[in-house]
Amino acid sequence: MEVVSNNLACQNSKGESQIEKPDWFDENPAIDAIHPEFQRLLQTYSGIPADELLDHVIKVREEAWAVHPFPCIGRFLFLHNNFKGLEEEYNEAIQRLCKGQKLLDMACCVGQTIRYLVNGGAPSEQIYGCDLHPEYVEIGYKLFRDRDKLKSRFLTADIFDSNSPLRDIKGQMDMVFAGDFFHLWGYEKQFEVCKRVVALLRPQSGSMILGRQVGATESCEKQGPAGVGIMFRHNEESFKKMWKDIGDELGISFTVKVVLQPLSTAKLVFDNNGVKRLSFAIHRN
Repeated sequence: MEVVSNNLACQNSKGESQIEKPDWFDENPAIDAIHPEFQRLLQTYSGIPADELLDHVIKVREEAWAVHPFPCIGRFLFLHNNFKGLEEEYNEAIQRLCKGQKLLDMACCVGQTIRYLVNGGAPSEQIYGCDLHPEYVEIGYKLFRDRDKLKSRFLTADIFDSNSPLRDIKGQMDMVFAGDFFHLWGYEKQFEVCKRVVALLRPQSGSMILGRQVGATESCEKQGPAGVGIMFRHNEESFKKMWKDIGDELGISFTVKVVLQPLSTAKLVFDNNGVKRLSFAIHRN
């Protein structure tokens, strides 16, 4: 996915390569670093006792951080509710999955969104996950302890590679979840990535893309934090305009919902106070 890291590599006493941790890395988190809903998920879905939960998550987080130092891993944001502000769309996704429709979790990381949907009643065999880093799939099984029961299919693919396994599901997805994904690029590449995601959807009314990313009160393109390259941060107006332009280029139209919310860790990770959490739902008309 062509993510550029500006972290520095170092070596430990054994000569093994390590990733230098930035100041905002949550080295000694308390239990409230894990969103309460995910605490319940890990206890009810995964069967992890409450008194073991924090140690379990910290160990798994270290493995995920070693794969790539994304801020969402360093700050435990990958274990927050990805559907905040999109509660109606969450229920819609589960209902549609139960009717036999398919959803792809794009850039699924450890598959946390997949488990959140499955725990809500969605059949796991209707859900696909895709990530550039196959290690995350194994880490996800370890985190959620569900290797023997989860029936989701996982793909290793680069969104820019037209010959990747994504070609096998092109035009077959009813829904795509894109969490903390589109914002990994500047505007031009983000525009191209969005078109490639649209191509994964069934070419019919009702096909849906939903997710979240870093936004801003004023749209801007800036260097991202350690682990990320140039980011275009949308506000509601710029995000809707981008999808209007995408639709015009593709000869289709979309209804776009945008929800901007405070991002509690923005001051720690990002470079200005205008940073927001942008959640979105895009329906093809």
